[in-house]
Amino acid sequence: MLGWSSSELCERAGVSRRTLGKMENSSGVPESTIRTLEKLREAFESAGIEFIGSPDDRPGIRISAPSKEPGRS
Repeated sequence: MLGWSSSELCERAGVSRRTLGKMENSSGVPESTIRTLEKLREAFESAGIEFIGSPDDRPGIRISAPSKEPGRS
């Protein structure tokens, strides 16, 4: 939805490509630290992605204007 490469997501979130790869290749809920998940969530939210619903009740996203990030245009 954002047109980001996995490398760009890693850069924006501050996580390693290896960590993201492990998460992408897991089935079900990936094993990761809460801080890693928070970093990914924060990167998506700063780009205008809003997570809605819950895993058990209509999970999804809503897209809005990205927040202003210092150094990003």
